[in-house]
Amino acid sequence: MDAIYAFWLQHAPVLTVLLPGFTAMGLLLLGDGGGLSAQGGSHDLAGLRRARRLSLVSVLLGAFMAVGLVVQASGGDLMVYQLGEWSAPFGIVLVLDRLSALMVLLTYAVAAPALWYATGGWDARGRQFHAIFQFQLMGLCGAFLTGDLFNLFVFFEILLIASYVLLLHGQGRDRLRMGMHYVVLNLAGSGLFLIGLAMLYGVTGTLNMTDMAVRVAQLTGEPALIARAAALVLLVVFGLKAAIVPLYFWLPGTYASASAPVAALFAIMTKVGVYSIIRTHWGIFGADAGEASLAAADWLLPLALTSSVLGVLGALAAHSMGRLVGYLTVSSVGTILAGVGMFTPETLSAALYYTLHSTIVIAGLFLLVELMAAQRGDALDKLRPATAVREPVLLGLMMIFGAASAAGLPPLPGFLGKLMMLESSAALAVQPWVWSVVLGVGFLTIVGLARAGVIVFWHIQPEPGSVAPASGSSLKLLSASWIFMGLTVGLAVLASPVKRYTDAAALQLTNKAAYAEAVLGSQGGARAQTAQPFDGSRRAAPVPAPADAAAQENTR
Repeated sequence: MDAIYAFWLQHAPVLTVLLPGFTAMGLLLLGDGGGLSAQGGSHDLAGLRRARRLSLVSVLLGAFMAVGLVVQASGGDLMVYQLGEWSAPFGIVLVLDRLSALMVLLTYAVAAPALWYATGGWDARGRQFHAIFQFQLMGLCGAFLTGDLFNLFVFFEILLIASYVLLLHGQGRDRLRMGMHYVVLNLAGSGLFLIGLAMLYGVTGTLNMTDMAVRVAQLTGEPALIARAAALVLLVVFGLKAAIVPLYFWLPGTYASASAPVAALFAIMTKVGVYSIIRTHWGIFGADAGEASLAAADWLLPLALTSSVLGVLGALAAHSMGRLVGYLTVSSVGTILAGVGMFTPETLSAALYYTLHSTIVIAGLFLLVELMAAQRGDALDKLRPATAVREPVLLGLMMIFGAASAAGLPPLPGFLGKLMMLESSAALAVQPWVWSVVLGVGFLTIVGLARAGVIVFWHIQPEPGSVAPASGSSLKLLSASWIFMGLTVGLAVLASPVKRYTDAAALQLTNKAAYAEAVLGSQGGARAQTAQPFDGSRRAAPVPAPADAAAQENTR
């Protein structure tokens, strides 16, 4: 066991990415029994059960590994994993810090109950659900752990291709229509991503994020202007992924049309865009980036606050519960990016805490929406009078808890996250705007969810319509929602240690010299501390060879 533990400690970042990838390949080879069998008309139940067991075991093992990553990163040391033993900036590296570990853990905190819910029947409505689900996890974990901008693009494409298939899982006219919009928009975003990367590579000669941060700080004149333009191009790309104004219009319909477990997993997808904005506009174009410093500062906060407001207004006008939760996703992303866009460690820490809360709550609400829709006959999730749900007390209490969590009522973590954000913005010039939006959006969220609750539980159709086949009340389906509720309560109970962790993660992101020394060696740390003007004409020079093997090991 000691040898296994030591092996995991040494290779933890790459194993976190490889686990879902190998699981997906194994599932493709074995088959998952979903959809119709080769003979037609029935499921391969044995194959489906095998796929469910393998997928669930892999996700639980991944969650256990994610907890280990957080424990490992909590000490403050940066772990740099060099693939192929090629040192940065020439080789591909994975970087484990507090932020990346936290996001991997959040990924599995959403994925485990979503997958458990899917095994209640959704995974049987199409082929290879579990394999695609694992590829999605591979892309998410890789995006959070990579230390290279081009490989961030690669992992983006992996998770996006998997999300295309998951979105269409179970088929349906609405899914196909929204899936086309989703694919076209993300292909356009991928093209812009490559353009932004090309612009940055042209003036820095590197794609390693740490090396790029050092070199961007040295740019002057025209190269610095090109770097600032590239920063804004990347803001558009990541803003599309995160669904902020004016690039949010695709999300409510897309998420509402997806199956419930897929929509729950997609709650983490927008956070990949948020994470990428933090990595680029804090790590590369932060306050110490020379002439390219804070390239997005004039844009990010206004766009974030506008997204929060328009998101909650969309929720008030929504005609279905799925779209309502989709608009609340947009609003929550706006609130998170407001903390990011104020560019102080305190506001970033509050944003990270609120990220944990909003992701878990939104994922749980998507599952709850289907539980209620399955008991409303032909109306499904439409906000109009329908048959009475068969479990009004249980579902009503779950709806109240979800609404209180989403709106940020005390003592739930949404209230704590918003309180942290309000306190951290108190000394800033933008305080009146931030306070007005955060408090106003919270109030309107309560109104929107209360409206939905009144329609679902009080506006009862006199003559019952046809009842949907799914009962929506099996213990497996309910327990997945209860897991999200338990995670929400746990986040409130453990608010103090979680806040200390997010404080440390925010401060760690501001220490560019520590990243440079960990990723590039002692010479990189010295370059970060004593940056010289760089006109963009030079390319990354080879690192001088160490005098001996011991010196090479020390450099690594």
